[in-house]
Amino acid sequence: MYLALILVLIVVALASLYLKWCRVKSYWARRGVPHNPPHPVMGSLSFLQKKNPGIWMRELYDQFKSPYVGIWLFWRPALVVNSLEISRRILVKDFDAFRNRLLGSGSGEVDPIGGLGIFTVQDPVWTSIRRKLTPVFTSAKLKSLQTLYSTKSKELVKRIESDLANNVPIELRSLFADYTTDVIGISAFGINSDATLTGKSLMRNITKDFMTFTFIRGIAWSSIFFIPELVKVFRFSFYPKNTVIYLRKVFKEIVSQRGGYNGKTEVNDLLDALRKIKYDADMNHEDMDEDLILAQAAIFLQAGFDTSAVVLTFATYELAHHPNAQQKVFNELKAAKEKNGNNDFNDTDLNELAYFKAVVKETLRKYPAMGWLDRISDRDYRIDDKLVIPAGTTVYVNGNGIHNDPEFYPEPSQFKPERFLGEEENSSMPFFAFGEGPRACIGRRFAYRTIWYALTEIILKYELHPFPGSKKPVDCHIEKKGLFFAPGERMHVRFIPRY
Repeated sequence: MYLALILVLIVVALASLYLKWCRVKSYWARRGVPHNPPHPVMGSLSFLQKKNPGIWMRELYDQFKSPYVGIWLFWRPALVVNSLEISRRILVKDFDAFRNRLLGSGSGEVDPIGGLGIFTVQDPVWTSIRRKLTPVFTSAKLKSLQTLYSTKSKELVKRIESDLANNVPIELRSLFADYTTDVIGISAFGINSDATLTGKSLMRNITKDFMTFTFIRGIAWSSIFFIPELVKVFRFSFYPKNTVIYLRKVFKEIVSQRGGYNGKTEVNDLLDALRKIKYDADMNHEDMDEDLILAQAAIFLQAGFDTSAVVLTFATYELAHHPNAQQKVFNELKAAKEKNGNNDFNDTDLNELAYFKAVVKETLRKYPAMGWLDRISDRDYRIDDKLVIPAGTTVYVNGNGIHNDPEFYPEPSQFKPERFLGEEENSSMPFFAFGEGPRACIGRRFAYRTIWYALTEIILKYELHPFPGSKKPVDCHIEKKGLFFAPGERMHVRFIPRY
C-alpha cells in the first residue's frame, strides 16, 4: 500500500514537472517571439564554458534577423533585443523601468565586495553610489592623474625595450595587464607598484588571479551573470576569496596611513575620493558600511585593468596587421609632438587626435568588453505593438550583434577607423562599448586615458609588425571560459624601434 502511494506521488510529481516544462518551453511560441528550442535543463545557456557569450550573441543576431529573440536562463524566460531603436529606448528613454541588472542581483548578502560594486549593485543603492561617484570621473578631476599615466606609459616602453634586449617573448595581454594593474592599483588603492617594469608586484598577483578562469570559477561567474539564484545556494563570489581578504587588509592599511576617512592627507586619487564619500556619509549620519566603499575600489580594479589591457592588446595587434592605419597614427602623433614642443602629452593634446581616437573606438567596436547589456524590467513593459513582457523579465541588449551589423558598419569584420572620422561618424551610429544611458560605464574617461597614454608612447617608439605566419585578427580565438570579450590565445607582435 505504501509502495503504491509512493509510486502515485512520484507519477504526480513527474507529471506536474512535465506540465510545467511544457509551459516553459512554449512560453515564447505562445507570444509569437522567434527562438531556438530550449535545453531541458540549461534552457539557452548550454553554450556556457564552450563559447564566449559575446560570440553567442552575435550568432543569435545573425541567425534571426529579428527585432528580438526569446531565450531561457534555465527555465526563466528572457529576451535578447537586436533592434537599435528598442535598445536605446530601454537603456535611455525608459531607463526608469530598467534601473537594475540581473548581473549580481541578490549576491550582496553572500558576497558583499562583489555584489556591492557599482557594476553589480541594485537600486536604490546604485543611485546613491552613482551620484556620489560621478564627480570623481569628470575630465577636470582626472587631470590629477596625468603624471601617473605619463610615468607608467614611459615605463611600459622601457619594459618593451628591456624584454627585446633580453630576448624575452612579449605576450601582449600580460604586458598590458602589468601596466593597467599599476595605473588602477595605484589610483584606486594607493599602492605603489612596479609591475609595468618588472611584471611582478603584490597587486599584480591579485590581478593574475582575476585573469585565471578554472572550471569552478567559470561556473561561479556564469551563475553571477546569468543565474544569480545559484550564487546564494553555492555561495559563489565575484572575486577569489583570498583576494578579498588581501584587498580588505590593504584598503584598511592605506586609509589608516592617510589618517582615516577624515584624514587631512590628500593625494588626489580615486582612493581619496572614496575616503571623502565615506566621510561625508558619516557626517550626514548616512548608513554606509566600509565594505560598500571597498567594493567600489575593487570593481575599478577588476572591471578596469583587464578590459583596458585587452583593448590595448587588440589595438596593437590590429595596427600591426594594418600598416597604413599605423602610419596615419604615427604621423598624427608626430605632428602633435612638434606642435607642443616635444613635451609630454596631456589630456587636451590627446583629445585632439582625431584619427588616433578613431583607432581606439574601432577597436572597441570590434572587441567590446561585454557583448551584451543586461537589464531587468521592474514593471510590465510594452516592447512593441506585438509584445508586452511582464515585470521581472531580463532583457539583453545585443551590443556585439549591433556592432557587427553591416547596416550600421559596412564590412563589419574589417578594421576601419575611418568610420569614426568627421562626417562618417554621426549620432545614429550605435556604440555600446561602455553601455549607454544613465547606467553607462562611469569609468569611461578613465579607461580612455589609460589606453591613450600607453598606445601613444608605443607608436612613437616602435613600428608594429606581425610575426610571419601569425593569424589575422579576424581568425583569433576569443576566450571561452570567461564572460568578457578577450583573447583566447597568446598574442604577439614584433616591436621594431623607429630610431
